[in-house]
Amino acid sequence: MELKRKPFQGVLNILSFNRHFYVIGLIALILIFTSKLIINWNTILFYIVITAVIYGLVMPLIISAFVYDFSGYYDFKWLEKLDIPSSKNNHIVNINAGFDETSYILKHKLPNSTLEVFDFYNPERHTEAAIIRARKVSLLYPNTKQIDTNKIPLKDKSVDVVFLLSAAHEIRSNTEKIQFLKECKRICKTKGKVILVEHLRDVQNFFAFSVGFTHFFSKKTWTKVFKEAGFNSFTEDKFTPFMSVFKFY
Repeated sequence: MELKRKPFQGVLNILSFNRHFYVIGLIALILIFTSKLIINWNTILFYIVITAVIYGLVMPLIISAFVYDFSGYYDFKWLEKLDIPSSKNNHIVNINAGFDETSYILKHKLPNSTLEVFDFYNPERHTEAAIIRARKVSLLYPNTKQIDTNKIPLKDKSVDVVFLLSAAHEIRSNTEKIQFLKECKRICKTKGKVILVEHLRDVQNFFAFSVGFTHFFSKKTWTKVFKEAGFNSFTEDKFTPFMSVFKFY
């Protein structure tokens, strides 16, 4: 399996999976320019509106290129700070939402560990167009199992690390998130942990993604649902200003 990503693959993914957003944005630009022919726009207002629309279309691509193509996120060097051993006794689980870009890399980084991969995508609950498109082109790690968020088919206290890498935000309901995280807690060994990597609903992601930042959840929300699921402590490491790596245990 080739682990090297294509140039600008992160940006191309954003364009492909969210093409409906960009089509709407381009149509909006065309309508605004056309309206200037028949409406006496205030010049300053016209350029403010045009700038805002272009900013909303271009800035997410710039930030996505920075985070996913140039920051080294998919080199997984940030994993070294988490001190996860690669040994035959180490049982790790990677759970995705129908789009898996990380399982092969995890296995490469932790070759001696036992890796199991699960996919919680549910077409009735997870209905956003982007994740539906992403799922169609996702790599399938061997023996990936389809699961419900309320049941992970593993024994109690059998897992050392559960990875949730840019996936858990697809569970939109806090109630469902808590049920899912309780399952993650159940399968974790006494000293097991969950590694959560997410953009947050915060100021910097607002300037990066404008209204699109509402697709993410705040640090307060994540800490609340993990606490309600039974996790007692966490650490946070900022991987770029736009993404956080949490360790809950």
